[in-house]
Amino acid sequence: MLYRFSTFIVYSILKLFFNLEIKGADCIPKKGSFILAANHVSFLDPPAVSSCCPRKVLFIARADLFDNKVLGFYMRRVGVIPIKRYSADLGALKVALKALKNMPLLIFPQGERTSNFDDVRPGIGFLCKKSDVPVIAARIYGTDVVLPRGAKFLRPGKVKVIFSQVDNIGKDDTYEDITVKVMMKIKSL
Repeated sequence: MLYRFSTFIVYSILKLFFNLEIKGADCIPKKGSFILAANHVSFLDPPAVSSCCPRKVLFIARADLFDNKVLGFYMRRVGVIPIKRYSADLGALKVALKALKNMPLLIFPQGERTSNFDDVRPGIGFLCKKSDVPVIAARIYGTDVVLPRGAKFLRPGKVKVIFSQVDNIGKDDTYEDITVKVMMKIKSL
């Protein structure tokens, strides 16, 4: 209930004030699990992508965000899995794999806010290979203008989210191969 309410509010704000445009949402599977992999340039990205996705998704987010009691409480209620950044957090990846048996999962392969598509973490390749679920790429435009790094308030701008299935992942691909293919798809959108 809290998740649906939150995504409705974010979607409404983005549509009314930031001319939200969504393309390719029809490629998102109607049932079953999938990994939704998106670029990450702003704190606005997780709520923007989830509000544009027609299905509820779980998230992976850095563990230190849970240090704030109010934010941590909220994030647990909407389905955020904490992960330690800059380390191989196998515990969090196991939780994510278990969650992928029943629910879609949103992940930001870059691991942090950056416009660099080459700076990625191998977790996306690991999750793809181990879960064997479809991968949907999402490219987010404009959130870095609406809520740039260091800003405390939203600014005028347009937000656009494009979805597309990653269909070139092979059984023999390594984690690194998968990671590159997913990031190339996101970059191409």
